[in-house]
Amino acid sequence: MKTTLLVPTLNEVEGMKAVMPRVKKQWVDEILVVDGGSTDGTVEYAKRRGYRVVMQKSKGITNAYREALKVVKGDYIVAFSPDGNSVPEAIPKLIKKIKEGYDMVIASRYAKGAKSEDDDPVTALGNFLFTTVINICFGGHYTDTLVMFRVFRKDIVKNIPVGLPRAGLEPILSIRCAKQKLKVTEIPVSEPKRIGSPRKMIPILNGLDVLRLIFLELIH
Repeated sequence: MKTTLLVPTLNEVEGMKAVMPRVKKQWVDEILVVDGGSTDGTVEYAKRRGYRVVMQKSKGITNAYREALKVVKGDYIVAFSPDGNSVPEAIPKLIKKIKEGYDMVIASRYAKGAKSEDDDPVTALGNFLFTTVINICFGGHYTDTLVMFRVFRKDIVKNIPVGLPRAGLEPILSIRCAKQKLKVTEIPVSEPKRIGSPRKMIPILNGLDVLRLIFLELIH
């Protein structure tokens, strides 16, 4: 079982410096940084640490995943946010859990025993609503469908919808796993506050893309 730690970046050098030294290279087989055009030294920092770096050609977090998944070496992907929201020490726990035979393991911010220190009322409500809709529409049993931090089988998302640059991979994975009745579980992992530059997510625009994604998945 080969694993890739996938790290999407866009001007995250402060978070990278605070978080990535805590990531031990022996935890995974590959660390891949996919960068969306950073100008703050993120790429240079990643290369100095010896990480493999792919420069993203198209804009948007969904496209970052699409491009990265074409070149990752691992059969299992650990999606990791380098801005402080993902806890490095939980990486081995996710990998250990998926080795029990799961197709995806989510580091849930809303499972019992965890919390988000980065949520505001708008994002908390959005996460709750989208998780509820995905559970109802696709038969999921999730507490957190939108968190980036998770490990999953690469072949679950062979076809990523185009034209939804802000949807991200997370709701796609959650929906596809529920539709295909794959083996999924969650472990409680709290989400610390973001470090460094302001978040790139714009709730209304991101939410609209997730809504469009849900509609597309319902009719296919």
